[in-house]
Amino acid sequence: MTSTMDPAGHSPAEVPEYPMPRAEGCPFDPPPALRELQEQARVTRVKLWDGTTPWLVTRHADQRAVLTDRRVSADMTHPTYPRQAAGGGGTLSFIGMDDPEHARLRRMVGPAFMVKRVEEMRPMVQAIVDDAIDAMLAGPNPTDLVEAFALPVPSLVICKLLDVPYGDHDFFQANSRTMINRNSTPDERTSASARLAEYLGALVARKLEKPGDDLLSRLGEKIKAGDLTVRQATEMAVLLLIAGHETTANMIALSTALLLRNPDQLAMLRESDDPALARSAVEEMLRYLNITHGGRRRVALEDLEVAGCPVKAGEGLVIPNDIANRDPEAFPDPDRLDITRSARHHVAFGFGVHQCLGQPLARLELEIVYRSLYRRVPNLALATDFEKVPFKHDGFVYGVYELPVSW
Repeated sequence: MTSTMDPAGHSPAEVPEYPMPRAEGCPFDPPPALRELQEQARVTRVKLWDGTTPWLVTRHADQRAVLTDRRVSADMTHPTYPRQAAGGGGTLSFIGMDDPEHARLRRMVGPAFMVKRVEEMRPMVQAIVDDAIDAMLAGPNPTDLVEAFALPVPSLVICKLLDVPYGDHDFFQANSRTMINRNSTPDERTSASARLAEYLGALVARKLEKPGDDLLSRLGEKIKAGDLTVRQATEMAVLLLIAGHETTANMIALSTALLLRNPDQLAMLRESDDPALARSAVEEMLRYLNITHGGRRRVALEDLEVAGCPVKAGEGLVIPNDIANRDPEAFPDPDRLDITRSARHHVAFGFGVHQCLGQPLARLELEIVYRSLYRRVPNLALATDFEKVPFKHDGFVYGVYELPVSW
């Protein structure tokens, strides 16, 4: 008889549900059940919210292989694409597409995020970080680091890049939160997406009439040239605005919480004048933590093998970077936080043609934050019991809802 067991030894009735809960008191670590799956098999079945059972890829090398395989699709409109939740939320523009359309649209905004162009933004980002620290120190003590610092910094940066009025930050942050909350209903996500699209569509329309030196104006130029429709430009603007502030804001707050729990690593970073150590700390934090909650999703376009496991055309694939970045085959002693580690081969930004477009900007922001915040506020400390810090277990983007700190 043909075995119905998956490579991890699960019968169809035993397939574990995904995503999995983190262990109580271990909010920085991957779920224990996910770690067990990695130890059992390189590829295994998991069950999603809708009852489908895609393949979960547990190892670093295998994830990179899948993410560069042209037989694997990122097309979110594919009928068997393993979706994060039911409906809603609108489109994610080019990140939910395959080449050649993915590459064509990505090239429209790619130059703004090239390393050289991003490096030219360093003085502006440094000024935003310094001003945010000044404002925090002049405000109430204790305070919430999320609202006082972690959220304003990347929000201001992406607003400058797009020329979106920062005064509207309450509006776009609230709608972003609705779109990325796992508990939002499909109607709530759809409505939030529509509000953001209407708002950014109006800004794009203004840029068509009165362009400036900003990314929305460049999208307007593409519309005038016939390379983009107004809808495509609006969808790209929504993606850039959400991704530009949500992920980095959560990373700033989450990594600060982690460093406060690891005072030896925090002291090393705070006391060093070496910019290379700050850059190394950025990569180690990106490896150790996990912001993209729920794994990257793909679907096989044809029959293939992943780590020796047959995957049929139309079957979904879940690729959780949190467990790949704790793979002992890729990172010795992976559960130890070490900001001197060589960790740049992590998959926090994905891999292959769909790897995060904004990673140079995210790296720059985090480097400047790590070199500035802890040195200027050397006695930064948690202002509550660690067990009371509210982590975002209900989101597609992981982090903390608030981080009470004092100095």
